[in-house]
Amino acid sequence: MHINKKKYISLFIILFSCNLLTQDFEEVIVKGSWRETKVLDKDSSIVILNEKILKSQPIKHFENISYLVPNLNFAASDSRARYFQIRGIGERSGYERTPNSAVGFLIDDIDYSGQGGIATTFDIDQIEVHRGPQGSRVGSNALAGLIYIKTKEPTKKFEKISEITSGSFGTLNAGFVIGGPARFSENITYRLTVREDYSDGFRKNLFLGKSDTSKKDESTYRFKMNWDSGFETKFKFLITQIDLNDPADIWTIDGSLNTLSDRPGLDTQKTNAYGVRIFHQFDGFELQSLSSMTDTNVEISYDADWGNSSSHAPFIYDYFSQTLRERETLSQEFRIVSDIANFKDNQNKEWVIGISYFEVNEANLKKDDGLYGDPSDPFGPYASNSQFSSKFSSDNFSVFGNLDYFFDDSLKLSIGARWENYESEYSDSLGELFRPSDQMSGGKISINKNFSADSNIFISVARGFNQGGFNLNLGLAPDSNNSNLYYDPEFLTNYEAGFNSKIFNARMNIAANIFYSDRENQQVLISTQVDPADPNTFSFLTQNAAEGTNKGLEINIDMIASESIDFFARFGLLKTEINNWASRPDLNGRAQAHAPEKSYAFGLNWSITDRGSLSLAITGKSRFYYSDSHNNQSDSYSLTNIHYDYAFGRWTYSIWARNILDKYYSTRGFYFGNEAPDFKDKLYERHGDPRHIGFTLRYDF
Repeated sequence: MHINKKKYISLFIILFSCNLLTQDFEEVIVKGSWRETKVLDKDSSIVILNEKILKSQPIKHFENISYLVPNLNFAASDSRARYFQIRGIGERSGYERTPNSAVGFLIDDIDYSGQGGIATTFDIDQIEVHRGPQGSRVGSNALAGLIYIKTKEPTKKFEKISEITSGSFGTLNAGFVIGGPARFSENITYRLTVREDYSDGFRKNLFLGKSDTSKKDESTYRFKMNWDSGFETKFKFLITQIDLNDPADIWTIDGSLNTLSDRPGLDTQKTNAYGVRIFHQFDGFELQSLSSMTDTNVEISYDADWGNSSSHAPFIYDYFSQTLRERETLSQEFRIVSDIANFKDNQNKEWVIGISYFEVNEANLKKDDGLYGDPSDPFGPYASNSQFSSKFSSDNFSVFGNLDYFFDDSLKLSIGARWENYESEYSDSLGELFRPSDQMSGGKISINKNFSADSNIFISVARGFNQGGFNLNLGLAPDSNNSNLYYDPEFLTNYEAGFNSKIFNARMNIAANIFYSDRENQQVLISTQVDPADPNTFSFLTQNAAEGTNKGLEINIDMIASESIDFFARFGLLKTEINNWASRPDLNGRAQAHAPEKSYAFGLNWSITDRGSLSLAITGKSRFYYSDSHNNQSDSYSLTNIHYDYAFGRWTYSIWARNILDKYYSTRGFYFGNEAPDFKDKLYERHGDPRHIGFTLRYDF
């Protein structure tokens, strides 16, 4: 589909030409910014998934919910999606490269960028997807945008929640919440959340005769405590553990959901996180301190040949890979946040200044083994066995600030900036040693005009950045002049205009924006298989294309069609290009990977009776390229989900079905040879979840 600027501008003008009316409407609050802000005061594209939407989702994981957000995609090579792409920008894997993230991922202000697999979504207040660079708000981890998840806070009122779900594929989930004021002090509140999720998974291993080699076995534990000391100081404490014990028997030779692996691998992650936030109110401003630590253990292992002795016969083809990863992070941020503007006191400015420090320490141990034999070769079979360890550390120090200047109560000019110093060190058992460092800066300038209490328009220019890095296993000295050894930071300049308005007597809320992004030194990842007979010999190389462009249109519509029917529609149009990549001229002008031109989500909620309601949602994406290494694409697809609730007193009974039409679709694709003896290159696809039905029972005390 060809998208040009005239179509963007025409549709934007048509939408904005609607009559703007001033009516009461439910207020939407953005919570992932410097301070809680009305969505009408924001100067960028944001999709907010509120508590009502999140409660209605039977499978409590962000991967499943992400389909509701246009221009948001994910890459799932293993059991869970760790990596997300916003507007076509973001990592797709993390096998061999420095852990740079282009999409920020914050949960309760703790940075989990590149670790999106832990994003379980039980007892969540709201999820925000900030599309576009967040150079001043987050820095180098948010070149493409930010995913911000805020869990439920402790309340002054005692409450308990319990929920249990049973469904097909052995699904059995249970969770409970308890919280409220402490018995010994009303100034202390707490909230304890516990959740266990289990499913046999959606694959059947025909060789082992098992249906649980791709199971989901996941636990969420979270404790929050807030203390209002009574001396203009508030403390917020958080302890959380996410434990994902998921096998990773996913990939198949024939593209079916039936695997043949004789040594299924694992995709496990256990993360402990600790956070302390302190807020002290002074005269005219608030001092905020945000401290956090995370400790993560990961295993990524897989049967690299995807088969067994029978499926490969008469050839011997047996390979396995295991990576053990330990990752620790430390973060400290200080902010000084002014009070909100007050025109009665001639206070027409709001400002934020701060400093931030973020430290990462990561260790990896990779073990590969393999055996290959050809019956026509009298010297075989040939065995391989290797072990490789590496250590990586980085320090980010940032200074940032933001100023909002109000010309009057309807017109605001915002200016934000961040300067970041990045230093890192890498060493491994092969003797490679790198110490790359970068100094980068970004920011944003915007104008926001409120026409009434229910409508606004904004124009913004933002600049984001992502640090550079290095490529491994090239056999080059750190001081080599070879251009493949290092890659430079990437910068993205985003031009955006949009509006948000309530129309038709406040029965419809419509938000739309157009954007155009220039990518400078665009980082692109390509891979190649060094030994065609050994699937453990993939080499990954990140290079800088000279430039790239990403442009598009995003529309969000919420409408009250009648007293009993609500409707929502979200659309995303995206046009991307890779330009002037000297080493890959064949890709010039081609779309970027994992960047579908069309994505959408629309549905309705029908209150059939005072107690019963029916929800229908349809989500979809057009075809997209799987990689920058080859030109294979996915097929377009749409998925239909149905949900029926019946409320009786404090009980809620739900029957649900995801992908009810049992659409066969793919989310990831590799192109290489994995079939003996010729090992011809072939497209292998990872397919999404089939039809999944179940029942949920919820009790609110």
